[in-house]
Amino acid sequence: MSCESPRRPEFELGLALGLALALALALVACGPSLGEAPAPRPRIAGGHLVLVGGGDKPDDAMRLFVALAGGAEARLVILPLASADDRLGGAEYVERFRRLGVRDVTVLHVDDRRDAGRAAFARQIAGATGVWFAGGDQRRIAARLVDTPAHAALAAMKLAGGVIGGTSAGTACQSRWMITGDGDPHALRPGAMELAVGLGLAEGVVLDTHFGARRRHRRLAGVVLDHPEAVGLGVDEGTAVWLRPDHTFEVLGEGEVVVMEATAASRAPSASAPLTDVPGLRVITLARGARYDLTTRRSLP
Repeated sequence: MSCESPRRPEFELGLALGLALALALALVACGPSLGEAPAPRPRIAGGHLVLVGGGDKPDDAMRLFVALAGGAEARLVILPLASADDRLGGAEYVERFRRLGVRDVTVLHVDDRRDAGRAAFARQIAGATGVWFAGGDQRRIAARLVDTPAHAALAAMKLAGGVIGGTSAGTACQSRWMITGDGDPHALRPGAMELAVGLGLAEGVVLDTHFGARRRHRRLAGVVLDHPEAVGLGVDEGTAVWLRPDHTFEVLGEGEVVVMEATAASRAPSASAPLTDVPGLRVITLARGARYDLTTRRSLP
């Protein structure tokens, strides 16, 4: 006769989060510091990302984020640290998510890397089912979070099946190579755009936002020519990409997502050449409902 008591569901969830956090801490401990070229990291499987290109947040994207996080039972954390005045930046999202039926919404303020290094702070993130990044300047996010215990907790939460969401800077920071906005956005010469190490939670892509409104086609093309291992995703305002654990994504909202792929591309004859003169550069435009496979680099039916 066994005397072992049955494990409760909350025990199993806590165990999974604990193991995921330990793994993520190990990954981040070996990660690069800001300004260094990042070494390849193991894939962070599991979890979803719902990332908006800026402007109005599409209702279908916001509802999807909440549904993936657990609906009314979701435990959401808002990170408004990209904003210059992040004390005001979280209130909008608290109100919006509560209108969508979520009762448990917490705003966490990261004033510097010391906050991101606190164990209690990391535990709050690891215990969430969804984390949302507000817009602003993605360099603030990278400077305060990359390679901290809070970063490890984000990876752990996603690994355990959670969802990461964000808009504008909160989208741009999610890729391994993060566009900072510095550099020459019009030149196609090598290294024309300055990049930094991002959170690396959106695997295999580099993300650009406010894409059509700010005509950022050339700068994204320059980045994928420098880093053909990544697929460039230029996300319009009022538009979102839903990145799934199976390494596919779907377009949400009313605008478009421009996909750039440079595996077979070579440099243009001059830094000022039109994109149509870049040999092998593939550029496709996807509208609402379209799906794309980042592994095969092909559109899906």
